Amino acid sequence: MSAQNSAGIQTLLDAEREASKIVQKAREFRTKRVREARDEAKKEIEAYRQSKDEEFKKFESEHTQGNKQAEDDANREADAKIKEIQAAGGKGEAEVIENLLHAVFEVKPVPPSKK
Repeated sequence: MSAQNSAGIQTLLDAEREASKIVQKAREFRTKRVREARDEAKKEIEAYRQSKDEEFKKFESEHTQGNKQAEDDANREADAKIKEIQAAGGKGEAEVIENLLHAVFEVKPVPPSKK
């Protein structure tokens, strides 16, 4: 009976080892599949990002052309106003300088009043 028990135990140990190998293979397969799924997801995300980048660049190029024209018009207007202001300032420049010099050199001191 002892030999029979020993053979039964050995069979159980062999079955346990075999089950352990099957479980290990299943874990390896699962780990491999998770890695593959992650890599596949990364590729899909990158492709989606690239498509959205291209879509944004297209949108941006279509809409910045109008802004460029408006910016150029605004710059021309600003330059014209600056020239107009400089011309107006140049007309009275001599008179302003003369008034400043007169105020500096023609000092009329006034004594302080007591309060």
